[in-house]
Amino acid sequence: MADFSLEDLKTLRERLGTGMVETKNALVEAGGDLEKATELLRLRGAKSNAKRSDRSTSEGLIAAQSAGSATTIIELACETDFVAKGDKFVALGEAVVAAVSAAGASTVEEGLAAAAGSATVADLISDEAAILGEKIELRRLAKLEGDSFEIYMHRTNKDLPPQVGVVVAYTGDDAETARGIAQHISFAAPSYLSREDVPAEDVENERRIVEEISRGEGKPDAALPKIVEGRLGAFFKQVSLLDQDYARDNKLSIAKVAEAAGITVTGFARFKVGA
Repeated sequence: MADFSLEDLKTLRERLGTGMVETKNALVEAGGDLEKATELLRLRGAKSNAKRSDRSTSEGLIAAQSAGSATTIIELACETDFVAKGDKFVALGEAVVAAVSAAGASTVEEGLAAAAGSATVADLISDEAAILGEKIELRRLAKLEGDSFEIYMHRTNKDLPPQVGVVVAYTGDDAETARGIAQHISFAAPSYLSREDVPAEDVENERRIVEEISRGEGKPDAALPKIVEGRLGAFFKQVSLLDQDYARDNKLSIAKVAEAAGITVTGFARFKVGA
């Protein structure tokens, strides 16, 4: 029998969260060396993670954190809601967003390479995936810069961590209105800040479609330009935040609400788990 104590077994299990049998076997194989046993368990976990690479991850959480003049928002995905609502996965989400925020990462690749203690975020996720027995991935990451931020996290199920997250970057002093706009975004799901941000090819494609629809309805040629522009306005209300009717008062656009509050929305990010 390898030379290790029950205390060694307990220490290693607490370190990695592994099962009793696999931990004991690793210690036996490592001759009682804790560090070597840790390495063996991590390698086995990595092999298991590779086998899970083609599995789908439709559950997870959204998390965000501010650091100085920037705020980072992430989607951390897993396979099942059982894992998503567990303390270990939620703690992993907190650790990941803290690490990528501290590193100033603005892409998933940069986020995975960010330092997390003595390892990287990629290592941290891989280790936890081995412990939890599911595929876990940092699916999305966005970094917003600005003067002020409002973060809104929405739970679609009281038993799960936030499934929808919004970050609004703005200038001005009315945090309450900025939060109201963040809540609006969580519900209305705009794709762009303003109509000027909508890609020209998307606008032209929509223009072509609504013109064909209008002609098919027998609208007179003389009236087509006005009809098409009106229908394009409806399109912009779907995709442009500032053009949208405010969820709390549909008589006002978001642009008007922000103007009345003396704030300027300079950017936003909205993540929904699995979407």
